[in-house]
Formats: sequence, C-alpha cells, structure tokens
Amino acid sequence: MKIVILAAGIGSRLGNPFPKPLTPLDNGKTIMGMQISNLENNFNIDDINVVVGFKKDLIMERFPQLIYIYNPYFDCTNTSKSLLKALKKNRNDSVLWLNGDVVFDGKLLSILKPHISSENSFVAVNTSKVAEEEVKYTLKDGHIDQLSKSVKKGLGEAVGINFIAQKDIGYFIDRLETCDDNDYFERGLEMAIEHDEVKISAIDISAFDCVEVDFREDLENANTIFQK
Repeated sequence: MKIVILAAGIGSRLGNPFPKPLTPLDNGKTIMGMQISNLENNFNIDDINVVVGFKKDLIMERFPQLIYIYNPYFDCTNTSKSLLKALKKNRNDSVLWLNGDVVFDGKLLSILKPHISSENSFVAVNTSKVAEEEVKYTLKDGHIDQLSKSVKKGLGEAVGINFIAQKDIGYFIDRLETCDDNDYFERGLEMAIEHDEVKISAIDISAFDCVEVDFREDLENANTIFQK
C-alpha cells in the first residue's frame, strides 16, 4: 500500500504566506508534522508520497525523508488532478490518501487498518455533524451513493481520509482523468460508483477527534482539541 498526502494547494482561506500543511499547532507540531507522526507509527514511512505545488520547497525541506510529486498547475486545478498525478505513479498499489489540512487522532488509524487489510475501498466519515460547507454523503445498499458538498440530507461528513483498493484504482484513475480541473476528487469517486459499480464503504470514525482546517476558527478548534 502507498500513502498520499495532498499538499499542493494555496490554502487562501486560512491566509498563510506558506503552505497550509505547514501551519503550526499549539502542541509544537505542524499539521503535516502531526500527520507524518501518526502515519509512521502505523505504516512504512518510505511509502508516503506528497503532492506539492504552492511553495513546494518549504515542505520538501521540512520533510526530506518523503517522496514528492509535483503538480505544476496547483494554482488552476483542484484535488482531482493532484490525486490523479499520485495515483498514476502508483497504479499497481492500493492507496490511502489524506488531505494535507486534516488534524486527527492517530488512534483512528486502528479503525481503518482492518478495512485496508481486507482491500475494501472506503471514505472515513464523521456522523456526529453535517455542516453545510463540508463534503457530505448518502448511502445506497450499504455503500456510498452521493459524495459532495452539495449533497442534500447528508448522513455525515467525509473527513478527508480515504482508501482506494488496488482492484478499484484503475476505474478511479479513469474517472479522475475525465474530471474538470476544478473538481474535487470526490467527483471521481462518484463517477466510479455510478458508472463502474465501484463499492465504497463509509467508515465511521466519529469516536475520534478529526478536524479539517479551512478557516481560522477550524485552527482554533484543532488547537483546543490537540493541546498536547
């Protein structure tokens, strides 16, 4: 299995002059530093790939031990195209991928590991809240049906941690190829579900803290939760 962190974006809503994954937390780590720490406690660090773009050298110098993939169009494409670049380089493997702005309790990886081992594609979700601006989901026959910010009557929020099994990755790559430049990767998942009958499970990690940092209030929330 390979691991991909999506860290190419500008992160303009947070207003940093540096890549959002390098945002410092009150616990002394950066967002990405905390991600790497959690991941290397559970997986092989040599399998971590990072898609970079905006001020890429800052990330690469901070974490020289990782593998990097450059998206030169970071300023005019969205996560569908950044993820596509990473998957095309790892098309023979299963891939666990994370948004580069997710601050999470490393213990939640213990919930995900059995699903990774059984090669079941999934989206990690929080069923305890359904905010209007977040990516939401619905189910059909026990699997993900709709997955986007525009979903009505969503059952919960996608938290930005996902897994595509090797048996499904070819379909997903094909669908990401057809996504518009400004599409989120969730659009590729939706099309793979609809057209290729790919089965994506929703794995509930609501018992663990997980915050996607888009705005200053999100950062404040993350700092309140992850103080140590």
